[in-house]
Amino acid sequence: MSSKGANLDAAFIERQRQHLTRLRKSLLTTARNEETDETAINSESTAGAREYEDDAQKLTMLELEGTLVARDVERAARVNRALQKIEEGTYGLSDLSGHRIPQERLEAVPESIYTAAEQEARERSGQP
Repeated sequence: MSSKGANLDAAFIERQRQHLTRLRKSLLTTARNEETDETAINSESTAGAREYEDDAQKLTMLELEGTLVARDVERAARVNRALQKIEEGTYGLSDLSGHRIPQERLEAVPESIYTAAEQEARERSGQP
């Protein structure tokens, strides 16, 4: 990994820290709300008369929400890693190669821990 740092100014890094902290809170709140909704739907399914079509719709909705929750959990992990990198002084450097991540990418995707090319290669190979 490069020891040079990413040459990002302190004000930018502080803005990113604040943004990442808000993003983490939002992702965790959304995940908790989805789990609460899932529990409520499961409770409704076990009480009273059953309509199998309704159950199928609810199961489909739960599956979709579960996929979204899993995506949010993965994103929250990247947000946590980005916050850790800020603390370490390595924010803006790829975890894979140590190459600089362009500031424009960090502005668009503040939880970036890989360059765009590295992230694309990981996604093609099935890695998050």
